[in-house]
Amino acid sequence: MGDGNHSMWGHLPLLVRANSKDSVEYLLQALWRTRRTGLDSADRQIFRDILQLPTDSDLDPLLVCLRVLIRRCVYDNVNKDEIHKLFPSEVLPELQRLLTLLLQKFQREWREDIANDEVILPRLKSMTWNMANQNVEQMEPSAVINLKLQNDGQTNLGERDVKFQLAKDTMEMMLKSMYCIEDQMAEPGETQERHVRSS
Repeated sequence: MGDGNHSMWGHLPLLVRANSKDSVEYLLQALWRTRRTGLDSADRQIFRDILQLPTDSDLDPLLVCLRVLIRRCVYDNVNKDEIHKLFPSEVLPELQRLLTLLLQKFQREWREDIANDEVILPRLKSMTWNMANQNVEQMEPSAVINLKLQNDGQTNLGERDVKFQLAKDTMEMMLKSMYCIEDQMAEPGETQERHVRSS
């Protein structure tokens, strides 16, 4: 797979077209800002202008390469002084130096962003379960669990329902854990209702 790698790094020299270090810095920050959504058409136009690229065909492989670099730098626990080792020798020394400096500059801030991303967990708003086929004669007793999750971190998601069904052998254990989870996820002073319904 060496060739694939080679071709990926081969796109980095396009950054030389950017007329300043600040422009390259802008590109990296924009890529980080859009790490979940991808670039929109306005961003792409700005990127093409900075790099003087007529089409997206040259832009896309470069973006992939830069995103890989950013990801390795931020997620792989690379020491700040080791960032330069992310580059193979074929990458131009001046590009290595520039990107290393910029990645070092933002690494801590971006890692803090990740830490903040990860603490936003969905909050359990309510939980219901429906016990079905409780008669011992029935071959497959089961429970349908319905969780209503409130995601405070991402307002676009709002509430989300999660439903799943359990067989008897895991049911009792699961119902006990549900109470524990509910108590742990409840915010202090927030009363959580528990509904147990039999069908």
